[in-house]
Amino acid sequence: MQEVSQQVYPLSTLYVVATPIGNTGDITLRALNVLSIADAIACEDTRNTAHLLGRYGLSKELIAAHEHNEREAAEKLVSRLQAGQRIALVSDAGTPAVSDPGARIVDAVRAAGLRVMPLPGASAAVTALSAGGLLHERFYFVGFLPAKAKQREQSLQELLGVTATLVFYEAPHRIAETAAALAKVLGPDRQVVFARELTKLFEEIHRCPLQDASAWVTANANREKGEYVLLVEGAAGASSADDAETDRILSVLLAELPVKQAAALAAQISGKKKNALYERALQLKQDA
Repeated sequence: MQEVSQQVYPLSTLYVVATPIGNTGDITLRALNVLSIADAIACEDTRNTAHLLGRYGLSKELIAAHEHNEREAAEKLVSRLQAGQRIALVSDAGTPAVSDPGARIVDAVRAAGLRVMPLPGASAAVTALSAGGLLHERFYFVGFLPAKAKQREQSLQELLGVTATLVFYEAPHRIAETAAALAKVLGPDRQVVFARELTKLFEEIHRCPLQDASAWVTANANREKGEYVLLVEGAAGASSADDAETDRILSVLLAELPVKQAAALAAQISGKKKNALYERALQLKQDA
C-alpha cells in the first residue's frame, strides 16, 4: 500500500475508478488510495457509495452523477477540476461508463482539455468471459437489450450474423423473457453461458445450448433473482468459411514450405496468430 500511495496522482484530474461488482474484497489498492485522496467522489447512487466507503473507513463529499443529471453534473465537475481538485468517478458496481453512467462526464472533461486517468478493476463482462469457456477470441459487447419484446427481437435479428461471442447484461425480472427470445431468434443450438450474481455469495455460472436455456431459468425460482451476464456463442457461418479459407492457404503453402515457414507466412496473409496456425498446419500435414 505504501508503494501505491507514493505514486503520482495529478491535480485537476478525473479518476475513473472501477469498484467491486459484488465482493468488496475485489477493490484495488490504487482505487482505495485515490478514493482516500480525492476532493470529492461523483457517484451513481450516493447511498451505495457511502456504504462502500464505510467498509474501508473512508468518508468523502459525494456528488450524485446518474443518468438523469449527468450533463448538469459534468458542468459542476469540470469547474471543480479547473480549480485544481482531484475528482473520482465511480458507478454502483464495476467500471463507470460501461452500461453505467459516466461517458458524458468523461467526454465533457476531455472536451475541457482536462486529464482523465482510468483505474482498472472489476468488469462483469470480462469476469463472465474469463469463466465462460467459449473459445472465440473476439467478443461483441451488447449490454442491455430493449425491455419491450418487439424491440428486443429486432435488436437480436441485427446480431444474427455476428461471429464473435455476444455479451449481454440482463435484469432478473427479464431473464426468462430474454432466454426465450435468444433461443427464438438465434436458434436452439448455440451455447449460452448464464453468469448470475458474479463474485457474490450465490454466484452461479451455467452453460447449455439455447434450446435448454428457458428450462434452466424456470427450474429454480432463485434464478429469477440477481443480476446476469449472458454470453452467447457467435454465428458459425462466417467463421466456418473463414476457417476453410485459412486451411486452403495453409495447404497451398505446405506443398512448398516446411510447417514453421508455412504457418508464419499464413499468419502474415490472414492476420491470425502464428501459434494457432502452426498447430493447424501440423494437423493438415498429418491428415495428408
